Amino acid sequence: MVNKESKKKKIKSKANQETILSVKDLQTHFETKWGLIKAVDGVSFDLKKGETLAVVGESGSGKSVTSLSIMQLVPSPPGHIVGGEINFESENLLKKSDREMQSIRGSKIAMILQDPMTALNPVFKISDQVGETLNIHKKLKGKKLYNSIIEMLKKVNIPDPEERMKDYPHQLSGGMRQRVVGAIGVSCSPTILIADEPTTSLDATIQAQYLRLLKDLQDEFGMAILFITHDFGIVAKMCDRVAVMYAGRIVEIGEVREIFNNPRHPYTQGLIKSVPSMDEDIDRLYSIPGQPPALWDVPDGCRFSPRKETSCCDECVNNKYEMVEVEDGHWVDGCKCCQNICSSQKSKK
Repeated sequence: MVNKESKKKKIKSKANQETILSVKDLQTHFETKWGLIKAVDGVSFDLKKGETLAVVGESGSGKSVTSLSIMQLVPSPPGHIVGGEINFESENLLKKSDREMQSIRGSKIAMILQDPMTALNPVFKISDQVGETLNIHKKLKGKKLYNSIIEMLKKVNIPDPEERMKDYPHQLSGGMRQRVVGAIGVSCSPTILIADEPTTSLDATIQAQYLRLLKDLQDEFGMAILFITHDFGIVAKMCDRVAVMYAGRIVEIGEVREIFNNPRHPYTQGLIKSVPSMDEDIDRLYSIPGQPPALWDVPDGCRFSPRKETSCCDECVNNKYEMVEVEDGHWVDGCKCCQNICSSQKSKK
């Protein structure tokens, strides 16, 4: 078991590390037949060197669109990044040309996509797909490329890599395909690795092995990880800080220990309560009431108010709001009622 004091020192040391990615007021919209969908609506966060930041939330909350926006991979049309900044190495990525972004993707900022079967091209061998990134960014060819492919497959614990590199994706198991996608992601030792729900298709045993593998690779390459997930169990094991997204916005962000022990936003509280506990004797699992709002018709005020078990005051419902630092490094978005500082908060009947 990890000593609590040593874990606190580790968290404190990471808090003092330099910020390598700073997202400020990011806005990504989609034009649809239903209207303008604000999939990402004013998202801001920092990612520090060597840390793991989790982004959690329900499906449709904007997690994946945020990651695609960072990579400049939002499909256009119908999607457009309409505002904000994505600062990486003191430069705004939104001002980069397509050619400049191509030199960054894969080499400095890499991404592990959610479904390895669709992320991998079914008509190319594993060697071609792992070798492509190494060829483009490191200019490797011939024997050097061959040896590097085998080395990367060994790093992600692919057995008999000399033979597996000759296979096509459909010839590998789901766990091995996920490892191959991971090998592609870390092949050029990126500064940042974006992992978009990389364990969704894995069973519990393989999931634990894969998370351990990502940690080992992070320690070896010193990269920061933006880990997108809906699993709070993974957040507790894997991450240093966590950002909770709801309806296109980050509603709470802070250190994992602080968020778990002192969740302030009712949506965060609901997500944590939804995780079943083996220590509790319960007849029915908890679920957050209601549904997220339609993103083409979100209210100006508190977006979570229709689903709250306590009612918001009129001021909170009808007015816009901003992030507030409620504790050191612990920020909460939403109305005063959501931040638990509104004296007029009362129970719904």
